[in-house]
Amino acid sequence: YIAAAFPSACGKTNLAMLVPTIPGWTAETIGDDICWMKFGDDGRLYAINPEAGFFGVAPGTSHATNHNAMETLHANCIYTNTALTDDGDVWWEGMTDTPPASATDWLGEPWTPDSDGPAAHPNARFTAPASQCPSIADEWEDPAGVPISAILFGGRRRTTVPLVTEAFDWEHGVFLGSTMASEKTAAASDQKGTMRFDPMAMLPFCGYNYADYFAHWLTIGKATDPNQLPKIFFVNWFRRDADGRFLWPGFGENSRVLKWIFERVDGESDAVDTAIGRLPTPAAIDTEGLDIDEADLQTLLDVDAEGWRASIPEIREHFARFGDKLPAQLQVALDTLEARLGAD
Repeated sequence: YIAAAFPSACGKTNLAMLVPTIPGWTAETIGDDICWMKFGDDGRLYAINPEAGFFGVAPGTSHATNHNAMETLHANCIYTNTALTDDGDVWWEGMTDTPPASATDWLGEPWTPDSDGPAAHPNARFTAPASQCPSIADEWEDPAGVPISAILFGGRRRTTVPLVTEAFDWEHGVFLGSTMASEKTAAASDQKGTMRFDPMAMLPFCGYNYADYFAHWLTIGKATDPNQLPKIFFVNWFRRDADGRFLWPGFGENSRVLKWIFERVDGESDAVDTAIGRLPTPAAIDTEGLDIDEADLQTLLDVDAEGWRASIPEIREHFARFGDKLPAQLQVALDTLEARLGAD
Protein backbone atom coordinates (compact mmCIF):
# COMPACT_ATOMS: atom_id res chain seq x y z
CA TYR A 1 0.00 0.00 0.00
CA ILE A 2 1.23 3.48 -0.85
CA ALA A 3 0.05 6.94 0.18
CA ALA A 4 0.66 10.01 -1.96
CA ALA A 5 0.46 13.75 -1.38
CA PHE A 6 0.18 15.92 -4.49
CA PRO A 7 -1.32 19.40 -4.93
CA SER A 8 -4.77 19.51 -6.47
CA ALA A 9 -4.94 18.69 -10.19
CA CYS A 10 -1.54 16.96 -10.06
CA GLY A 11 -2.72 13.40 -10.49
CA LYS A 12 -3.96 12.07 -7.14
CA THR A 13 -7.16 10.59 -8.56
CA ASN A 14 -5.39 9.19 -11.62
CA LEU A 15 -2.84 7.49 -9.37
CA ALA A 16 -5.45 6.16 -6.94
CA MET A 17 -7.41 4.60 -9.81
CA LEU A 18 -4.38 3.52 -11.82
CA VAL A 19 -4.74 0.88 -14.52
CA PRO A 20 -1.19 -0.55 -14.76
CA THR A 21 0.31 -1.08 -18.20
CA ILE A 22 2.71 -3.75 -16.92
CA PRO A 23 1.40 -7.23 -17.84
CA GLY A 24 0.10 -9.12 -14.82
CA TRP A 25 -0.14 -6.05 -12.59
CA THR A 26 -3.35 -4.76 -11.03
CA ALA A 27 -4.01 -1.84 -8.70
CA GLU A 28 -6.81 -1.29 -6.22
CA THR A 29 -8.14 1.93 -4.74
CA ILE A 30 -8.50 2.78 -1.06
CA GLY A 31 -9.12 6.50 -1.61
CA ASP A 32 -8.02 9.42 -3.75
CA ASP A 33 -7.81 12.33 -1.32
CA ILE A 34 -7.44 12.15 2.46
CA CYS A 35 -5.61 9.49 4.41
CA TRP A 36 -5.35 9.42 8.18
CA MET A 37 -2.41 7.47 9.54
CA LYS A 38 -1.61 6.09 12.99
CA PHE A 39 0.74 3.46 14.33
CA GLY A 40 -0.42 -0.13 14.64
CA ASP A 41 0.68 -2.53 17.34
CA ASP A 42 3.43 -3.77 15.02
CA GLY A 43 5.02 -0.31 14.79
CA ARG A 44 3.95 0.31 11.20
CA LEU A 45 1.85 3.24 10.02
CA TYR A 46 -1.70 2.27 9.08
CA ALA A 47 -3.95 4.48 6.94
CA ILE A 48 -7.70 4.82 6.55
CA ASN A 49 -9.77 6.72 4.01
CA PRO A 50 -12.21 8.83 6.06
CA GLU A 51 -14.25 9.87 3.02
CA ALA A 52 -17.27 8.25 1.41
CA GLY A 53 -16.45 9.17 -2.16
CA PHE A 54 -14.42 11.10 -4.69
CA PHE A 55 -14.34 14.85 -5.42
CA GLY A 56 -12.32 14.96 -8.60
CA VAL A 57 -11.27 17.54 -11.18
CA ALA A 58 -13.34 16.78 -14.28
CA PRO A 59 -11.46 18.47 -17.17
CA GLY A 60 -8.88 16.08 -18.58
CA THR A 61 -10.62 13.03 -17.14
CA SER A 62 -11.49 10.51 -19.84
CA HIS A 63 -11.46 6.80 -20.53
CA ALA A 64 -7.92 7.26 -21.88
CA THR A 65 -6.58 9.07 -18.80
CA ASN A 66 -8.66 7.49 -16.01
CA HIS A 67 -10.91 4.66 -17.09
CA ASN A 68 -11.88 3.68 -13.55
CA ALA A 69 -13.02 7.22 -12.75
CA MET A 70 -15.21 7.34 -15.84
CA GLU A 71 -16.73 3.97 -14.95
CA THR A 72 -17.47 5.32 -11.47
CA LEU A 73 -19.54 8.21 -12.82
CA HIS A 74 -22.46 6.23 -14.26
CA ALA A 75 -24.97 7.25 -11.55
CA ASN A 76 -25.47 8.92 -8.16
CA CYS A 77 -23.07 11.75 -8.98
CA ILE A 78 -23.02 15.51 -8.50
CA TYR A 79 -21.39 17.53 -11.27
CA THR A 80 -20.26 21.08 -10.54
CA ASN A 81 -19.54 23.69 -13.23
CA THR A 82 -19.40 21.21 -16.11
CA ALA A 83 -21.08 21.80 -19.45
CA LEU A 84 -24.56 20.42 -20.16
CA THR A 85 -25.09 18.77 -23.54
CA ASP A 86 -28.26 19.18 -25.57
CA ASP A 87 -29.37 15.64 -24.67
CA GLY A 88 -28.99 16.27 -20.94
CA ASP A 89 -25.56 14.73 -20.37
CA VAL A 90 -22.44 16.38 -18.97
CA TRP A 91 -19.25 17.23 -20.84
CA TRP A 92 -15.89 18.79 -20.13
CA GLU A 93 -12.70 19.49 -22.02
CA GLY A 94 -10.67 16.32 -22.58
CA MET A 95 -13.61 13.99 -21.93
CA THR A 96 -13.90 13.00 -25.61
CA ASP A 97 -11.79 13.53 -28.71
CA THR A 98 -14.65 15.38 -30.39
CA PRO A 99 -16.55 18.06 -28.47
CA PRO A 100 -20.32 18.34 -28.76
CA ALA A 101 -21.58 20.54 -31.58
CA SER A 102 -23.39 22.67 -29.02
CA ALA A 103 -23.90 22.75 -25.27
CA THR A 104 -24.69 25.00 -22.33
CA ASP A 105 -21.45 26.11 -20.70
CA TRP A 106 -20.71 26.31 -16.97
CA LEU A 107 -22.03 29.88 -16.91
CA GLY A 108 -25.36 28.79 -18.36
CA GLU A 109 -24.65 30.33 -21.76
CA PRO A 110 -24.89 28.68 -25.20
CA TRP A 111 -21.57 27.18 -26.24
CA THR A 112 -20.04 25.72 -29.41
CA PRO A 113 -16.48 24.61 -30.21
CA ASP A 114 -15.99 28.05 -31.78
CA SER A 115 -16.79 29.88 -28.54
CA ASP A 116 -14.03 31.88 -26.90
CA GLY A 117 -14.16 30.29 -23.46
CA PRO A 118 -14.19 26.70 -22.22
CA ALA A 119 -17.41 24.76 -21.91
CA ALA A 120 -16.53 23.58 -18.40
CA HIS A 121 -14.77 25.57 -15.72
CA PRO A 122 -11.12 24.44 -15.47
CA ASN A 123 -11.85 23.38 -11.88
CA ALA A 124 -15.18 21.70 -12.66
CA ARG A 125 -15.73 18.72 -10.38
CA PHE A 126 -17.44 15.39 -10.08
CA THR A 127 -18.59 13.99 -6.74
CA ALA A 128 -19.20 10.24 -6.76
CA PRO A 129 -19.58 7.37 -4.27
CA ALA A 130 -16.38 5.39 -3.79
CA SER A 131 -18.38 2.17 -3.68
CA GLN A 132 -19.08 2.55 -7.42
CA CYS A 133 -15.39 2.55 -8.39
CA PRO A 134 -14.46 -0.66 -10.28
CA SER A 135 -11.03 -0.71 -8.64
CA ILE A 136 -12.20 -0.10 -5.07
CA ALA A 137 -10.46 -2.46 -2.64
CA ASP A 138 -12.46 -4.73 -0.36
CA GLU A 139 -10.66 -3.22 2.63
CA TRP A 140 -11.37 0.43 1.76
CA GLU A 141 -13.64 0.82 4.80
CA ASP A 142 -11.64 -1.36 7.21
CA PRO A 143 -11.37 0.68 10.44
CA ALA A 144 -8.01 -0.96 11.18
CA GLY A 145 -6.59 0.65 8.06
CA VAL A 146 -3.92 -0.70 5.76
CA PRO A 147 -0.13 -0.73 6.38
CA ILE A 148 1.70 1.89 4.35
CA SER A 149 4.98 0.81 2.73
CA ALA A 150 5.79 4.02 0.85
CA ILE A 151 4.80 7.69 0.93
CA LEU A 152 5.01 9.68 -2.30
CA PHE A 153 5.34 13.45 -2.47
CA GLY A 154 5.10 15.16 -5.84
CA GLY A 155 4.09 18.18 -7.83
CA ARG A 156 3.94 19.64 -11.29
CA ARG A 157 7.47 20.63 -12.33
CA ARG A 158 8.54 21.31 -15.92
CA THR A 159 12.24 21.27 -15.07
CA THR A 160 14.83 20.22 -12.49
CA VAL A 161 12.92 17.58 -10.46
CA PRO A 162 13.56 13.99 -11.66
CA LEU A 163 10.89 11.41 -12.42
CA VAL A 164 11.42 9.70 -9.06
CA THR A 165 13.77 10.23 -6.12
CA GLU A 166 14.05 8.13 -2.97
CA ALA A 167 14.82 9.96 0.27
CA PHE A 168 17.95 8.88 2.14
CA ASP A 169 15.90 8.37 5.31
CA TRP A 170 12.75 9.61 7.05
CA GLU A 171 14.29 12.95 8.05
CA HIS A 172 15.43 13.59 4.50
CA GLY A 173 11.97 12.63 3.27
CA VAL A 174 10.43 15.25 5.57
CA PHE A 175 12.85 17.77 4.08
CA LEU A 176 11.74 16.81 0.56
CA GLY A 177 8.11 17.21 1.58
CA SER A 178 8.76 20.54 3.31
CA THR A 179 10.33 21.98 0.15
CA MET A 180 7.67 20.78 -2.29
CA ALA A 181 6.98 23.37 -4.97
CA SER A 182 4.57 23.02 -7.86
CA GLU A 183 3.21 25.01 -10.75
CA LYS A 184 -0.14 26.49 -9.81
CA THR A 185 -3.13 24.83 -11.45
CA ALA A 186 -6.74 25.81 -12.01
CA ALA A 187 -7.55 24.29 -8.63
CA ALA A 188 -5.33 26.90 -6.96
CA SER A 189 -7.54 29.60 -8.52
CA ASP A 190 -4.85 32.20 -9.19
CA GLN A 191 -1.77 32.69 -11.37
CA LYS A 192 -1.99 29.34 -13.12
CA GLY A 193 1.43 28.13 -14.28
CA THR A 194 3.53 30.05 -11.75
CA MET A 195 5.41 28.26 -8.98
CA ARG A 196 4.50 28.17 -5.31
CA PHE A 197 5.70 26.18 -2.34
CA ASP A 198 3.09 23.69 -1.15
CA PRO A 199 4.73 21.58 1.58
CA MET A 200 3.29 18.07 1.78
CA ALA A 201 0.49 19.40 -0.50
CA MET A 202 -1.12 20.82 2.65
CA LEU A 203 -0.98 24.57 1.94
CA PRO A 204 -4.78 25.01 1.62
CA PHE A 205 -5.47 22.74 4.58
CA CYS A 206 -2.81 23.14 7.29
CA GLY A 207 -4.66 24.85 10.15
CA TYR A 208 -1.68 25.66 12.35
CA ASN A 209 1.94 26.76 12.08
CA TYR A 210 3.62 24.82 9.29
CA ALA A 211 6.88 24.64 11.25
CA ASP A 212 5.04 22.75 13.99
CA TYR A 213 3.62 20.47 11.30
CA PHE A 214 7.15 19.72 10.04
CA ALA A 215 8.22 19.03 13.63
CA HIS A 216 5.32 16.60 14.01
CA TRP A 217 6.49 14.66 10.95
CA LEU A 218 10.01 14.52 12.40
CA THR A 219 8.61 13.27 15.71
CA ILE A 220 6.73 10.50 13.90
CA GLY A 221 10.06 9.33 12.51
CA LYS A 222 11.39 8.79 16.04
CA ALA A 223 8.31 6.97 17.32
CA THR A 224 9.12 3.53 15.92
CA ASP A 225 11.91 1.38 14.54
CA PRO A 226 13.21 3.17 11.42
CA ASN A 227 12.88 -0.09 9.49
CA GLN A 228 9.13 -0.04 10.17
CA LEU A 229 8.62 3.41 8.67
CA PRO A 230 7.42 3.84 5.08
CA LYS A 231 10.11 4.80 2.60
CA ILE A 232 9.56 8.31 1.24
CA PHE A 233 9.81 9.15 -2.46
CA PHE A 234 9.39 12.29 -4.56
CA VAL A 235 7.84 11.90 -8.01
CA ASN A 236 7.33 14.24 -10.93
CA TRP A 237 5.23 13.05 -13.87
CA PHE A 238 5.34 16.48 -15.55
CA ARG A 239 8.88 17.08 -16.85
CA ARG A 240 9.00 18.77 -20.26
CA ASP A 241 11.63 19.54 -22.85
CA ALA A 242 12.50 22.99 -24.20
CA ASP A 243 9.59 22.78 -26.65
CA GLY A 244 7.06 22.01 -23.92
CA ARG A 245 6.72 18.30 -24.78
CA PHE A 246 6.12 15.94 -21.87
CA LEU A 247 9.06 13.56 -21.46
CA TRP A 248 7.07 10.91 -19.59
CA PRO A 249 3.72 9.51 -20.81
CA GLY A 250 2.21 9.37 -17.31
CA PHE A 251 -1.20 7.90 -16.40
CA GLY A 252 -1.07 4.08 -16.50
CA GLU A 253 2.63 4.14 -17.38
CA ASN A 254 3.30 5.52 -13.89
CA SER A 255 2.97 1.90 -12.79
CA ARG A 256 6.53 1.48 -14.07
CA VAL A 257 7.73 3.99 -11.49
CA LEU A 258 5.64 2.30 -8.80
CA LYS A 259 7.28 -1.01 -9.72
CA TRP A 260 10.71 0.46 -8.97
CA ILE A 261 9.37 1.92 -5.72
CA PHE A 262 8.00 -1.46 -4.65
CA GLU A 263 11.30 -3.10 -5.56
CA ARG A 264 13.12 -0.55 -3.41
CA VAL A 265 10.76 -1.27 -0.51
CA ASP A 266 11.51 -4.98 -0.91
CA GLY A 267 15.25 -4.41 -1.29
CA GLU A 268 15.24 -5.86 -4.79
CA SER A 269 16.44 -2.95 -6.94
CA ASP A 270 19.55 -0.82 -6.97
CA ALA A 271 19.70 2.95 -6.73
CA VAL A 272 22.39 5.57 -7.21
CA ASP A 273 23.15 7.99 -4.38
CA THR A 274 23.18 11.58 -5.65
CA ALA A 275 23.20 15.04 -4.11
CA ILE A 276 19.40 15.15 -4.00
CA GLY A 277 18.57 11.56 -3.04
CA ARG A 278 18.63 8.06 -4.47
CA LEU A 279 17.75 7.73 -8.15
CA PRO A 280 17.13 4.69 -10.34
CA THR A 281 19.41 4.01 -13.25
CA PRO A 282 17.61 4.03 -16.62
CA ALA A 283 17.90 0.23 -16.69
CA ALA A 284 16.11 -0.02 -13.34
CA ILE A 285 12.86 1.34 -14.80
CA ASP A 286 10.87 -1.35 -16.61
CA THR A 287 10.38 0.11 -20.09
CA GLU A 288 9.46 -3.12 -21.88
CA GLY A 289 6.75 -2.29 -24.40
CA LEU A 290 7.07 1.45 -23.74
CA ASP A 291 7.90 3.80 -26.59
CA ILE A 292 10.26 6.25 -24.90
CA ASP A 293 13.45 7.79 -26.19
CA GLU A 294 16.57 6.76 -24.28
CA ALA A 295 17.72 10.37 -24.12
CA ASP A 296 14.38 11.42 -22.63
CA LEU A 297 14.63 8.72 -19.98
CA GLN A 298 18.16 9.79 -19.14
CA THR A 299 16.98 13.40 -18.76
CA LEU A 300 14.16 12.25 -16.47
CA LEU A 301 16.67 10.52 -14.19
CA ASP A 302 19.53 13.02 -14.27
CA VAL A 303 20.41 15.47 -11.50
CA ASP A 304 20.19 19.01 -12.87
CA ALA A 305 22.79 20.40 -10.48
CA GLU A 306 22.56 23.90 -11.94
CA GLY A 307 18.79 23.94 -11.58
CA TRP A 308 18.98 22.68 -8.00
CA ARG A 309 21.63 25.25 -7.09
CA ALA A 310 19.36 27.96 -8.47
CA SER A 311 16.55 26.74 -6.23
CA ILE A 312 18.56 26.98 -3.00
CA PRO A 313 17.90 30.73 -2.42
CA GLU A 314 14.19 30.16 -3.05
CA ILE A 315 14.10 27.37 -0.47
CA ARG A 316 15.98 29.57 2.02
CA GLU A 317 13.41 32.32 1.51
CA HIS A 318 10.63 29.76 1.95
CA PHE A 319 12.16 28.48 5.20
CA ALA A 320 12.73 32.03 6.48
CA ARG A 321 8.95 32.48 6.76
CA PHE A 322 8.95 30.13 9.73
CA GLY A 323 11.61 31.97 11.70
CA ASP A 324 12.92 30.33 14.85
CA LYS A 325 10.17 27.71 14.80
CA LEU A 326 11.67 25.93 11.79
CA PRO A 327 13.09 22.59 12.97
CA ALA A 328 16.88 22.76 12.92
CA GLN A 329 17.06 19.43 11.10
CA LEU A 330 15.49 20.98 8.00
CA GLN A 331 17.95 23.86 7.92
CA VAL A 332 20.79 21.36 8.26
CA ALA A 333 19.31 19.30 5.42
CA LEU A 334 19.24 22.39 3.19
CA ASP A 335 22.84 23.27 4.04
CA THR A 336 23.84 19.68 3.33
CA LEU A 337 22.07 19.75 -0.03
CA GLU A 338 23.87 22.95 -0.98
CA ALA A 339 27.22 21.45 0.01
CA ARG A 340 26.56 18.28 -1.99
CA LEU A 341 25.57 20.28 -5.05
CA GLY A 342 28.73 22.34 -4.73
CA ALA A 343 30.77 19.16 -4.62
CA ASP A 344 29.16 17.82 -7.81
